[in-house]
Amino acid sequence: MELSWKKGLPTDLQKKIKESEKQIAPRLTEIDEQVTYNQMRVLECFRTHHVAEEDLAGSTGYGYDDVGREKLDEIYADYFHTEDAMVRPQLISGTHAIATALFSVLRAQDTLFYMTGMPYDTIQHVIGIVGNEPGSMLDYGINFDYAKLLQNGKVDYKSIAAKLASNTNIKVVAIQRSRGYALRDSFTVAEIKKMIAFVRERLPKVIIFIDNCYGEFSEIHEATEYGADLMAGSLYKNAGAGIVKTGAYIVGKKDLIKRAGNRLNVPGAGKHEGATIGHIRDMYQGFFLAPHVTGEAIKGAIFTSALLEKIGLDVSPSWDAPRTDLVQTVSFGNPKAMIGFCRAIQHYSPVNSYVDPVPSVMEGYEDKEIMASGSFTEGSTIELSSDGPMRPPYRLYIQGGLTYAHVKVAISKAVAETFFEKKDM
Repeated sequence: MELSWKKGLPTDLQKKIKESEKQIAPRLTEIDEQVTYNQMRVLECFRTHHVAEEDLAGSTGYGYDDVGREKLDEIYADYFHTEDAMVRPQLISGTHAIATALFSVLRAQDTLFYMTGMPYDTIQHVIGIVGNEPGSMLDYGINFDYAKLLQNGKVDYKSIAAKLASNTNIKVVAIQRSRGYALRDSFTVAEIKKMIAFVRERLPKVIIFIDNCYGEFSEIHEATEYGADLMAGSLYKNAGAGIVKTGAYIVGKKDLIKRAGNRLNVPGAGKHEGATIGHIRDMYQGFFLAPHVTGEAIKGAIFTSALLEKIGLDVSPSWDAPRTDLVQTVSFGNPKAMIGFCRAIQHYSPVNSYVDPVPSVMEGYEDKEIMASGSFTEGSTIELSSDGPMRPPYRLYIQGGLTYAHVKVAISKAVAETFFEKKDM
């Protein structure tokens, strides 16, 4: 008897899945080669820095003489081609790491300039664009400006050049790699390389910052290889491989990492204090597994794109497009289908599969959100999840997947539940 995970799915859907698998097979082979290359690089970092059992013990209290913490910083700096790094469980999210990095270098009357359009919702709260919370950049007298994107979602170099020339207070130029909740494509490292060179030619001393959330290991190069000064990301996205329970990282120039350490902790102690307690082993192992798990998630996104396109949905990126992060989007055109699909993904999650997500208000977001996240770590988006704001075009942002197999099963079941009549099941 043939063993098939497709058993019970509608016959027409089974056919479309089989067609999708055949269609994307060469692309998945390319991803496997990329994973192996990135895995080799990570392994060499571990070998070069002589990772030992005692490095995984962790520390308590002040975290004095935590050799494992210091060595992990060195590994991150080595992999990302930067002078220094700070990898900490005390950084509670990617947004926290980004805010820590930006606040560490910006002062009153300085301008933070985003060249990749308006940043996503949680960063808007940090800046003070919405909410005007106490402690926002606006509250501290820090200015903000951005360049609108072109209609095709690419950066407007003409507009950027004018703004760089006219505003003498620009201290930081920020580049957001992932699309956030925008309709644009995420920016590839090649595109970011061009952005960095464009800015550096005009403002040689400006600090160039990269929001790298969702981007790590999704290509064979990172933006810091091409002259970015600071970069931040989350450990419960790509870099933690679904193992790390909390934390984030900041990498960059040594003097800027010192500033970030002083901002996170206190001047004087800086990055040289901070207990790693029971997190350090997971942080090492997560980074080692990250190339593989990121590859599994990307393969899942490619499958998702191919299958949903076959049933007539608007997807971005397309299955054969270059991948620079984990995020796959699908537009449903109406709230009912969006909610139904999101609920179906929750139903095929390992945790809280019996729960029905409902649109609700979430801290840091302006519209009601719907989110499916049956993950082992709360908020982990390297694990399969989907979320989106309840506004036209009713687009879900699907990301993650610890295994390609889980993504295939969950997405296929979600398609069946949402778009096929029960009698066809």
